Amino acid sequence: MRIEHNISLRPYNTFGIEATASHFVPVRELQTLKWALGRKDLPPPFILSGGSNILLGGDLNALVLYIDNKGKQVVWESEDRVRLEVAGGESWHGLVLWCLEQGYGGLENLSLIPGKVGTAPIQNIGAYGVELKDVFHSCQAVALEDGSLREFDKSACAFGYRDSIFKQEAKGKYVIWSVTLELTKRNHQLNTDYGAITQELSTQNVHDPGPREISDAVIAIRRRKLPDPAEIGNSGSFFKNPVVNGDKYAELQGRYPEIPGYPQNDGTTKVPAGWLIEKLGFKGIRRGDAGVHKNQALVLVNYGEASGEEVYALAMEIQAAVRKEFGILLTPEVNIIK
Repeated sequence: MRIEHNISLRPYNTFGIEATASHFVPVRELQTLKWALGRKDLPPPFILSGGSNILLGGDLNALVLYIDNKGKQVVWESEDRVRLEVAGGESWHGLVLWCLEQGYGGLENLSLIPGKVGTAPIQNIGAYGVELKDVFHSCQAVALEDGSLREFDKSACAFGYRDSIFKQEAKGKYVIWSVTLELTKRNHQLNTDYGAITQELSTQNVHDPGPREISDAVIAIRRRKLPDPAEIGNSGSFFKNPVVNGDKYAELQGRYPEIPGYPQNDGTTKVPAGWLIEKLGFKGIRRGDAGVHKNQALVLVNYGEASGEEVYALAMEIQAAVRKEFGILLTPEVNIIK
């Protein structure tokens, strides 16, 4: 076990922001994590996983713990269902593809989401009508304070829209070491009604889809809409889709009859943040090497050498403009590290 010094974090964040870690430890074993957390002579720990949901504002004078543990194991199964415990350092999309190979259903709508398994519960990742909480059973998390291991069941995680206890009262207090998911082995509960999945399946001439066909459709849609971080730095959707009450949505419809909205079970309406941003002319705009993607206004990008401060400044410009025009405060989905 050793500590590396002055390590570039550019390869470790999908925005491709150049920043340096004063102290850096790759963590593949629980023993290494506990050892590093016990080093009170070092700067405070900073947990880094897939780097797909962060914007680094500058260098980090911190003990950066890069979570890279691996492994998958079945911990329970019946004729219809299976519980799978997965190490937090596993690739999320890699897990989705592996589950499809095993014939497991439940993750297909969450295909091609970047990042690692351990960060998935933090913001309750979701796409195309499915959220992590729909397949989540429990997770094992290590307390940063003393290295103790704690289990969180679904109720304890307090999942909400792109939210969980790990973004609220437990924020910055735990490392999610493993996640247990409950998936289907047969009689899969397929969700094809959200977004463009039905249209994509029709285009692909698929009339009786299974999990793999839905995954293929989602991947095709996402590849058309979202830039590949390997080609242009980004962190996917930068802002959450805002949710407004009935009166507010009616007022917006009065001013913009074409505004889309998705009714929620509690009587509120979810409004696409990308539509709001595009309506104000930000789609494709560029401020130096920081910009808004030409095909998806919800995605901020780094064209090469943008700093975290420049991307953040553009995000705040967008936030202010949306609030002024629509009376809606956009909340970043990306974790901003300043």
